[in-house]
Amino acid sequence: MKTKEKDCMHECKDTCSSLNEALRKEAAIARYYENMIEQCNMPDVKSLINDLIEDKRSGILRIIKKLNEIHARSQVIDGISNSFNQTAI
Repeated sequence: MKTKEKDCMHECKDTCSSLNEALRKEAAIARYYENMIEQCNMPDVKSLINDLIEDKRSGILRIIKKLNEIHARSQVIDGISNSFNQTAI
């Protein structure tokens, strides 16, 4: 598996494409684990997979929180920028 499959575009406006891609991949992994656990009948393996699912869900929530912070910050910056643009007219 390549460690660098996607380069950051550094064009963050209202969101982050790298975090969106990470969110997509983390969600796919969580779904994979959820499907795997349905087929598992070994209690210790099932417990491990449950822990992995919880870890992925926690990571997904952290990514969503950061994306929301980026969105809010972008809106504030846009509001400040627009207020300066309106006073110049």
